[in-house]
Amino acid sequence: MMTIKFATQLKQLRQDHGMSQDQLAEKLFVSRQAISKWETGEGTPDLKTLVTIAGVFGVSLDTLILGVATNQAPQPDPEAYTYNPTTGLYTPRYGQMNFWDFLAHFWWLIFPIGGFVVWMVSALQ
Repeated sequence: MMTIKFATQLKQLRQDHGMSQDQLAEKLFVSRQAISKWETGEGTPDLKTLVTIAGVFGVSLDTLILGVATNQAPQPDPEAYTYNPTTGLYTPRYGQMNFWDFLAHFWWLIFPIGGFVVWMVSALQ
């Protein structure tokens, strides 16, 4: 699976830079047949050559091998987070809570409620 992604990425990057297989082979000091094998998925280059290819095209190894851009920020799961346009941040969604979940998130409410109860009890006496 990774080989197929690398093959398509290599061919796409080569074509985007307007290079022929011969021109790329000259830059990497390999044969044109090696480039052809890499682009068809019949073979893969060694690690040193992968680093050189990434340098020739000016991309990261992640982009070259996996086809993902590393400069994109990961998007949070819309089921777990909601976007707050006022602050510009993602905040976690609170789904259905039991008592313990509520207590874990809103533990600070114990103090004002407890103070109110103590005040009411002392006022009644």
